[in-house]
Amino acid sequence: MQNLEPILIFITVAEMGSFTHAADSLGIQKGRASTAVRKLEEDIGVRLLHRTTRSVQLTEDGRVFHARARDLLAEVDDLHSMFASDQVALRGRLRVDLPSELARTTIVPALPTFMATYPELELEVSSTDRQVDLVQEGFDCVLRLGPIGDETLIARPLGKLRMVNAASPAYLARHGAPRSLEDLQHQEHRVVHFARTLGAKPYGWEYPHGDGYARLQLRGALHVNSVQAYEAAGVAGLGLIQAPLLGIGSYLESGALIEFLPDFQHRPLDVSLVVAHRRNLSRRVRAFMKWLESVLAPHLE
Repeated sequence: MQNLEPILIFITVAEMGSFTHAADSLGIQKGRASTAVRKLEEDIGVRLLHRTTRSVQLTEDGRVFHARARDLLAEVDDLHSMFASDQVALRGRLRVDLPSELARTTIVPALPTFMATYPELELEVSSTDRQVDLVQEGFDCVLRLGPIGDETLIARPLGKLRMVNAASPAYLARHGAPRSLEDLQHQEHRVVHFARTLGAKPYGWEYPHGDGYARLQLRGALHVNSVQAYEAAGVAGLGLIQAPLLGIGSYLESGALIEFLPDFQHRPLDVSLVVAHRRNLSRRVRAFMKWLESVLAPHLE
């Protein structure tokens, strides 16, 4: 495996587009990464990367080599683990991305069991509400809510999260509880607008319509790009929200939020585990995906 290290470094540099980011991801010095790739190019006799002061890009030869090299490392990883039982220690680094609210309420609280089972595994957890780039940002696996948005990615559907319409008691006391879609439009209700990128068009208020779903464009003065801020705004009485029951269940139980229009809910959110390459499912990734599926299963439809 030591002889394959330059190939691993090259793949990471190529996919992250940066020697600095690749070195940080691999836990090595930038100079070591640069030297390894330069020596690899000398050994095979072709230039693999175009280097400028601002970017690193694959050459045409580099693209061909990258595809074959990825397959090679996947085969080596499978070869090393093909006879390994679940009791054999997992080692190395695993980098994953999780939706922020699922991470806070459900996944991170359950992590002690996973970390105790695999004490030699180093886990890097990103928690964000934007759609990360698996390849460019070097993620082994991500948990994604809603549409995948990239047909080149490999997705494993886990189930769906039930959505809830909710508002605070103070808000409902001021504006009244909507009892129909018409009430949403004619009682001067306000919503909290959510979009992953501030300035983008808000998603709108979704409801069942015929065989599908439609959206109402309702007014609202507050725009947020964070799930935590979205839920906090609902609790603070700043407007109506549509959120997964798993995230706001505790607020509903305590009375900080009240559900309304239960027959006009947002469509359930698809929950999927996503990887960039089917052949790159290392034993570490497979173990994490299996554990994560078991953690989420009780909460999914």
